[in-house]
Amino acid sequence: MSPSLIVILVASCVAAACALIGSFLVLRQMALLGDAISHAVLPGIVLAFLFTGERAPLPMILGAGSLGVLTVFLVEAFHRTQRLKEDASIGVVFPALFSIGVVLISRYAGQVDLDLDCVLYGEIAYAPLDLLYFQGNSIGPKALWVNGVVLLANILFVIVLYKELKLTTFDAGLAAALGFSPIVLHYALMSMVSITVVGAFESVGAILVVAMLIVPPATAYLLTDKLSTLLGLAVGFGVLSAVLGYWLAYLWDASIAGAMATVSGALFTLVFLLSPSYGLLARWLRQLHLGRNLSDQLLLLHLHGDDEPQSTDQLARRFSWRARRVETVVDRLEQREWIRRVADGIVITPSGELAIEKGGVGPLRHRPASQ
Repeated sequence: MSPSLIVILVASCVAAACALIGSFLVLRQMALLGDAISHAVLPGIVLAFLFTGERAPLPMILGAGSLGVLTVFLVEAFHRTQRLKEDASIGVVFPALFSIGVVLISRYAGQVDLDLDCVLYGEIAYAPLDLLYFQGNSIGPKALWVNGVVLLANILFVIVLYKELKLTTFDAGLAAALGFSPIVLHYALMSMVSITVVGAFESVGAILVVAMLIVPPATAYLLTDKLSTLLGLAVGFGVLSAVLGYWLAYLWDASIAGAMATVSGALFTLVFLLSPSYGLLARWLRQLHLGRNLSDQLLLLHLHGDDEPQSTDQLARRFSWRARRVETVVDRLEQREWIRRVADGIVITPSGELAIEKGGVGPLRHRPASQ
């Protein structure tokens, strides 16, 4: 297997695993908590190394998972005091835990390959070189095995608890009334976030993990209102960001993790502009269409029941419109045969009167975009 393919596979596993779990963070409006966990698990990684004396994946995942749960517990504990809002609680907890991890690294792990560059930035280009051995034989890159297992665990977690996660995400009160425990599922989800984060630390670093946790799900969120579709799109955007980001880094000779995050942001920007339901362009077109319909309705209602012709100058003064806008509205209504021009100005036609009586003017005829 070529090194390029290994890098793409590792990045794709990380992106897919993060997108699956991150989708629920986005839906629960907890994106900032995902960022907090990705940094606050650092002391758990260091403590796991200090206790075991090695950087084995399982102890580090357990240590990071424990600190992730502790982060969530402390954030909620501070928030429950009603003295701090949730964002302030996050801002208090995760810098404190992260700084403890920094101190532990500088004091006790300065002479080993466990530093801040590894944690924050990672280096996925070295993934093909760090091999995993079983009974003295190489079985492939360690990063691919670790992140592949994390991805499989996330898939099983979502499949097994899909209905429960869906219910607690959208209606925690109903979930509690039906006998489900939103708190237990909440901590289970946060534990999976912690495991996903630490699994990707050495490969891509915390910064890209945060990007993959939030940006692909947020991109998918702009395209659908169905949870299963959102999960599929989020994974697709994450993998696409990984693949395109690698080739962009190859062409530009740039940071691979940085290029992947850049592509992810570019895809979000593209969807944010062009989404058929929630994009800026679609919103602008709907507002433009609504504004045109409103202008048509105002002018037509003004002419309704009045046999006297109205000149364009009179209409411009009446509605404080520019002459060009008046002519545009008049031309549009004339094409629909709802008004006609006469020698002294403009009058409403029987078709226009009938349209008003049937409620077929303006926004009443506008069919809203499918949600």
